[in-house]
Amino acid sequence: QVQLVESGGGSVQTGGSLRLSCVVSGYSVSSYYIGWFRQTPEKERAGVAAIWKVGGAIYYADSVKGRFTVSQDNTRNTLSTVHLQMNNLKPEDSGMYYCATRSSWDRWSPDQALSERSYNYWGQGTQVTVSS
Repeated sequence: QVQLVESGGGSVQTGGSLRLSCVVSGYSVSSYYIGWFRQTPEKERAGVAAIWKVGGAIYYADSVKGRFTVSQDNTRNTLSTVHLQMNNLKPEDSGMYYCATRSSWDRWSPDQALSERSYNYWGQGTQVTVSS
């Protein structure tokens, strides 16, 4: 059973930084995508960043380009950690952040990688609050 556990959320002021981590376990395959999504009460869950574990492709939403960086630790297929470094945070970055995953050997388009419909396993989320 694939499982994801997020950590690293918290409260910061505008301009601050946070680093989120997502531990993915349980895969028996080596190629999968891990995406980061943000959800607020007012908006649907939106893709923020994604990474393809084997292919190395990285995707960002336009709103976070230049501020957020996604990276992965080189761990085993069955255990992988992906980080989302968030710098120069803005109040509109606030929300519940989820990581998600799906196995695939195909190269996804940016729209696919940042769409929640592309993923079938989800973590429980971690809250990020940015105050002005």
